[in-house]
Amino acid sequence: MVPNTVFLTKGVGTHRDKLQSFELALRDAGIEKCNLVQVSSIFPPKCKIISRTKGVELIQPGQITYTVLAKNQTNEGNRLLVASIGIAVPAEKTGHGYISEYHSFGENANIAGDYSEDLAATMLATTQGIEFDPETAWDERKQVYKASGKVYKSMNITQSARGKKDSWTTVIAAVIFLEL
Repeated sequence: MVPNTVFLTKGVGTHRDKLQSFELALRDAGIEKCNLVQVSSIFPPKCKIISRTKGVELIQPGQITYTVLAKNQTNEGNRLLVASIGIAVPAEKTGHGYISEYHSFGENANIAGDYSEDLAATMLATTQGIEFDPETAWDERKQVYKASGKVYKSMNITQSARGKKDSWTTVIAAVIFLEL
């Protein structure tokens, strides 16, 4: 099976029980009815990205659903947590891209999102033979990657939240694979 379609989603859940907070994050992301199977981080060749709304409509209760999932949880009040997925898609549609998962504490969504996107784009750039200075800032490297003509696009989906006192907070970001 090689998926030909993906969608991106994210969610947050808070509950006194850790597992229930995860369930609520899945509900917020619209994927609670799936049997999720986590896979590693290759974006399939010729794969199309569709909207979350369309993707959620296409899944059925109980469906075995492959995902790259970033998840983070805390039971510490006011602790900032984040989960992020970065994607880099090659210009050559027959080539594969990369997906990165990133989760951290104390970073805002913009910083974590840029970092996850950078991870995926850098993995793709190294397989494409793109020359770059790893010490330069992400914004500069992003321009080098795009100017090479070998990286079609990169993006991220990121969920952050602050922990609540006497509760568990879960954040998730996911790429959901579909075969249509």
